[in-house]
Amino acid sequence: MKIIIDAMGGDKAPGEIVRGALRAKRELGVELLLVGREEAIRACLQGESLEGVEIVDAREVITMEDDPSKATRRKKDASMTVALQLLRDGRGDAMVSAGSTGALLTGATLIVKRIRGIRRAAMAPVLPAGEHGVMLVDCGANVECTAEYLLQFAFMGSFYASRIMGCDKPRVGLVNVGTEETKGGALQHEAYALLKAAHEQGRIHFVGNVEGTQLFNGSVDVAVCDGYTGNVLLKTTEGVIRYIMGALKGVLTQSTKNKLAAALLKSDLGAMKRSMDPNEVGGTAFIGISKPVIKAHGGSDAGSFFSAIRQAVQFAGSGMIACIEENVEYMKIESEHEGTGT
Repeated sequence: MKIIIDAMGGDKAPGEIVRGALRAKRELGVELLLVGREEAIRACLQGESLEGVEIVDAREVITMEDDPSKATRRKKDASMTVALQLLRDGRGDAMVSAGSTGALLTGATLIVKRIRGIRRAAMAPVLPAGEHGVMLVDCGANVECTAEYLLQFAFMGSFYASRIMGCDKPRVGLVNVGTEETKGGALQHEAYALLKAAHEQGRIHFVGNVEGTQLFNGSVDVAVCDGYTGNVLLKTTEGVIRYIMGALKGVLTQSTKNKLAAALLKSDLGAMKRSMDPNEVGGTAFIGISKPVIKAHGGSDAGSFFSAIRQAVQFAGSGMIACIEENVEYMKIESEHEGTGT
């Protein structure tokens, strides 16, 4: 399997990006197509075997200051743009970037294209909760959400949770301010009706509205919501995890007694930390794009970027995209606003 890497995307590019990619080559057996400024990439490869490594020179870099909606169209020779073009043209099996989320999602939509019939690609970060984690599916913070989008997200999230996360009959919840069917605004009411109908048809396993507290107690496997809510939930979760881990470290190091207890619990604490660490997941899959695109964390170090590549390998080998293509007719509703998805 060949993975296309945007070597210039992210806060720690290209050094940490290339190191993470090389680890993936060694441990996962993938081939690499590194895209970016060739001299910078080669400087990171000194002393490394170049077997299974290809470099494609791209002189521009998309930064966080670039307009996400226009970046890949304006910067034709940017590493992200070229990497997406290579994926579109079949030069690799999946593409990974730690660059601008908005630019990557827009670029993937314009260059690689959505699966036919899918109206909008979804972002699908996994929250560290329960046995498998909880997939939070939304359309991005700057996109106006519709009930039709949430219906598609529920289907796509279910397929991902089943094929990649190992969930049996994934439970889908609609994030809301209460569990009652009457809670929320017009968007939630409309989405609830569509999700309930899909459940009654046996297409998804919809468990109803879920509050924020239920995302972490094993009640659901897939949570769908608008982009604004999803963004707040994700960042709040990451902040709370950092606080808890910092506070726990403070307690375990404040006295000799506590240090001894920490030593006895070292392996269990390590497992707990890994289960809550976003870097263990490494990134977010864009679901609904016609080929696998993974957004790695912007601050990825080598370990985190390795995890993102591992996720890309799982995604590419899962049959997920074919599954969506086979079921896309069940994700649509009749509407005068229905698009082609192309």
